[in-house]
Amino acid sequence: MKRILVTGATGKVGSNFIHRVLTQNHDLADITIRALCHNRPLDPHDRLEIVTGNISDRDVVRRAMSGVTHVIHCATCKETPDYIIDVTVKGLFWLLEECRASDTFRQFILIGGDCAVGHFFYPHPLPITEQQKHTAYPGCYALSKVLEEVVLEQYYVQYDLAGCCLRAPWIMEKDDFKYSLSFGEDVFGGPKWRSLVGSENADEYANRNAVPLMLDPAGKPVKRNFVHVIDLIESMVLALDHPKAHQQTFNICMDEPIDYQQVADYLRETRGMSAVEIKTPYFSTWLDNSKAKFLLGWRPHYDLKRLIDESWAYTRPATAPRKVWYPG
Repeated sequence: MKRILVTGATGKVGSNFIHRVLTQNHDLADITIRALCHNRPLDPHDRLEIVTGNISDRDVVRRAMSGVTHVIHCATCKETPDYIIDVTVKGLFWLLEECRASDTFRQFILIGGDCAVGHFFYPHPLPITEQQKHTAYPGCYALSKVLEEVVLEQYYVQYDLAGCCLRAPWIMEKDDFKYSLSFGEDVFGGPKWRSLVGSENADEYANRNAVPLMLDPAGKPVKRNFVHVIDLIESMVLALDHPKAHQQTFNICMDEPIDYQQVADYLRETRGMSAVEIKTPYFSTWLDNSKAKFLLGWRPHYDLKRLIDESWAYTRPATAPRKVWYPG
């Protein structure tokens, strides 16, 4: 039997992982999930245990870790300086301390981010492999993702801890990608296209159903890395107790980055939408996912067309409006 503690259990990754384990695969029927929840609840299930509290509280973490065999660490807080140290440093430290002292612990899986290697803030002339040095871009969130990876790596060195890091770029689901291209106030993530072009222009572009075509400083279309949450969840399931995942970091991403020129072309061909070229300070990057394919046998199922088609086809229920739970 596995008892998996999931932190950030009500977030995009945590909730999808829990749903996958509890409802979609009989091979995972021997797993009990223990969810560490802070502000939001989860629906009850006979294989779901709930611990409520703050991850920075050692007593809460100790209670959550009791009898746990695996940890899936998804908890994060984006660009929130008042909380970043509590979650990233204290929370992770308490988790790892409980792991190394536990008689039942078997594996720690960290959900990392490509902001630890600079995302699209810095030029990368070569594909980014797992050997790329840490290069946090400005802000506390990218720094927190670097700190997570470094702390986990040092627990490998200090205590030979069993763990791995699944490093993901921007994680998409439902209609996320569609709203990442919005000129309105409802834009998902960044860049904030409205602030780049001004409100008057943004309103005009929105009224004619246009999308942004992001250009780099040299005026070339940007290539940016994404992963669909379903593909990320599959990598998490594969990594559980996988011998070749031991103390490894994996880039978990689409086979090719999304090319904003190709996005514009496909939306024009399939939906008659126009595009607006917008020069930005951002650079193209290409995360290399070969290591995850080679060692884990993982393959992404989403490409540019599937990502776009599903995002535009998604109908959001009235009972589940789009909501950003944290800034960033």
